[in-house]
Amino acid sequence: MSQKQNKDLITNERWPAPAKLNLMLRIVGQREDGYHLLQTVFQFIDLCDWITFHPVEDGKVSLREVIPGVPEEEDLTIRAANLLKKETGCQFGVCIEVEKNLPMGGGLGGGSSDAATTLQVLNKLWNLHLPIEKLMDLGLSLGADVPVFVYGYSAWAEGVGEKLEKIELDQQWVVVIKPECHVNTKEVFLAKNLTRNSKSIKIADFIAGQHQNDCVEEVSRQYPAVKSALLALSKFSEARLTGTGACVFAQFDSKELAIKACKSLEIDGWRTYVAKGLNESPLMSKLKGC
Repeated sequence: MSQKQNKDLITNERWPAPAKLNLMLRIVGQREDGYHLLQTVFQFIDLCDWITFHPVEDGKVSLREVIPGVPEEEDLTIRAANLLKKETGCQFGVCIEVEKNLPMGGGLGGGSSDAATTLQVLNKLWNLHLPIEKLMDLGLSLGADVPVFVYGYSAWAEGVGEKLEKIELDQQWVVVIKPECHVNTKEVFLAKNLTRNSKSIKIADFIAGQHQNDCVEEVSRQYPAVKSALLALSKFSEARLTGTGACVFAQFDSKELAIKACKSLEIDGWRTYVAKGLNESPLMSKLKGC
């Protein structure tokens, strides 16, 4: 494929920015700078934002449509594109078009995933040839969840979430509920009663069934809607919180069982989704074709 054909393919395509789930989240310590030390397991699901990149001649980076409530310069796609330009001295510009499907404040990593897709695709579109390790480092400066979206595979994660080890997981069907609230992650991590001293475990312990999320108790206390969603979903399967929420999820052995549960959970104010767990990010799968 020629460089022009590759450029045409990238600019004429919608690129996925998938959601993630935290299948487990333990807080095992805290650094002197206040960041929490974690153990978590990331898996992707096939719910996605979609991003299109339109080259422009003036060298500027902009959004085709600004997300309400988020100033353009603070949007993570804009920050990611400008970070690439600053890091490499690239003079190209781009207008970024985002089809936003993932709920904000849900713990699915939507903004972080958008940033990772921007880093990965513009690295190709602008012929920057930065290695994935460098893109992950740049992503970490934008947010703790960005590196795993750049990495592109289900992962056991430690540190603040940036130390990643590939892990193969069952790719089950999931039901995701987004209750009618927006969780403030910073407030959760600042909470006085949040567990910060969980014992570290091994991957084998997680596989054996240790799925706790140390944020559940505090999030449920601050956000009764999350607690209600967990209780409702637990009638069908093990209900868990992803990240700090607000989204909760449960895994199912078949699509039919997931759909049946989802239909029973269509409650006013809740958004419900049926999705497939994936070990390889849809973005990574698509990039392999370029």
